[in-house]
Amino acid sequence: MASSVGFAHPTSSLIINKKDKSLSVVPSTSQLSIYKCKKPISNNISMAMATRQSERKPATTGSMKSPMTMTEKILAKGAEKAEVKAGDNVWVNVDVFMTNDISGPGSIGIFRKEFGENAKVWDREKVVVIPDHYIFTSDERANRNVDILREFSLDQNIKYFYDITDLSNFKANPDYKGVCHIALAQEGHCRPGEILLGTDSHTCTAGAFGQFATGIGNTEAGFVLGTGALLLKVPQTLRFVMDGEMPDYLLAKDLILQIIGEISVAGATYKSMEFVGTTIESLNMEERMTLCNMVIEAGGKNGVVAADSTTFKYLEDKTSVLYEPVYSDALASFHSEFRFDISKLEPLVAKPHSPDNRALARDCKHIKIDRVYIGSCTGGKTQDFLAAAKLFLASGKKVKVPTFLVPATQKVWVDIYTLIVPGSGGKTCSQIFEEAGCDTPASPSCAACMGGPKDTYARMNEAQVCVSTTNRNFPGRMGHKEGQIYLASPYTAAASALTGYITDPREFLH
Repeated sequence: MASSVGFAHPTSSLIINKKDKSLSVVPSTSQLSIYKCKKPISNNISMAMATRQSERKPATTGSMKSPMTMTEKILAKGAEKAEVKAGDNVWVNVDVFMTNDISGPGSIGIFRKEFGENAKVWDREKVVVIPDHYIFTSDERANRNVDILREFSLDQNIKYFYDITDLSNFKANPDYKGVCHIALAQEGHCRPGEILLGTDSHTCTAGAFGQFATGIGNTEAGFVLGTGALLLKVPQTLRFVMDGEMPDYLLAKDLILQIIGEISVAGATYKSMEFVGTTIESLNMEERMTLCNMVIEAGGKNGVVAADSTTFKYLEDKTSVLYEPVYSDALASFHSEFRFDISKLEPLVAKPHSPDNRALARDCKHIKIDRVYIGSCTGGKTQDFLAAAKLFLASGKKVKVPTFLVPATQKVWVDIYTLIVPGSGGKTCSQIFEEAGCDTPASPSCAACMGGPKDTYARMNEAQVCVSTTNRNFPGRMGHKEGQIYLASPYTAAASALTGYITDPREFLH
């Protein structure tokens, strides 16, 4: 099924054409492909798992029997099979497992219950532990969760535990990183062709690197900690072809809000969402991360963008681990295809209380707001703050509502204070934010994106209206159950901060 999507209005209908299922995806980059040797998974697994492993056939290097999508190829490699198809249930080896402070304690508890109090994880160098959600709070239970991570990581000698001990000054914690999904990329844990599982639904962010990345539950996580493997159902793949020159007033957040608005929050349930086209190829890595980050808001199992020169350049100074990119075959079978002419897209928002409640920003100009929030794994990256600074700079105005800035990681925080904004005459983001009257950039964490304890920075403790660069706008998501959250790009968020109403960024960028 192929769909051609217009943009005259965000409720435009789909035009179905069932003939086209076989367009090529990515030019060959075989000269950039690198192969790694995969270590066998731990022997410390259940008899049922061992039996299933013994039935595996080694991967072959011969010709492909059937064309496969990128996701199918990655899972086939992880399962050590020549091929898999959508609907297959396969045991796969996990390349990287990540957990954080809100789900880690539960996963650790299940691991110890099922494998024993003295059991060891299958590979201490493939487990990444990142406290990030409820960090800068006096809440005893939140602090206890971080303590549990620390005790476990020290006991297991986890190589990649990004600890924080001094909550009064995050800069005094050189190991602390911040939001797990951005830290995973910055620290070199995201690599093409690999399988990354994490105990957080937005683990799908890493699909921007051409890998299979998805969130799992605590029970699954406990099993992965002990075995390094998991039984997964191979998802069908939806293909999103995005072509056309990206207007300078749009960001990837607009693209994904358009997609979710078209297919709904259930439109990709347990399906892979593969993004291709000239627009996608033009995006930098952080923008691709934004796109893949919100596939879960459409119900997707994973999102994926083919690795290319942009990917390889980003990874040059971040990892020495060898990796093997894979690409969808030209004749691969896709469940359905959606086509977009991005040159015609306008800035969007998602109105309360669902990410698929799409509307044009210019049609919401009558909506008065109380605050703006720029942050999270979706909208708290370096490029997000550069975009906001660019709009503030172009306007020369001051914000009319409280504007909260929460960098995702320590590195993003440093970038805010050191990177020069193009065309600013030498000013950094922090200087532009200060001149615009924004709040001082906060300590890097998830902060108010998921509400958290009442003393969480920028939490909505009152029934207010907020424009946010985050990913979800369900009732109570950022704190108060009667709060109203409008999801938007950093451009639209910054423009709205300047007027006190939801505002199309073109009012300041053009």
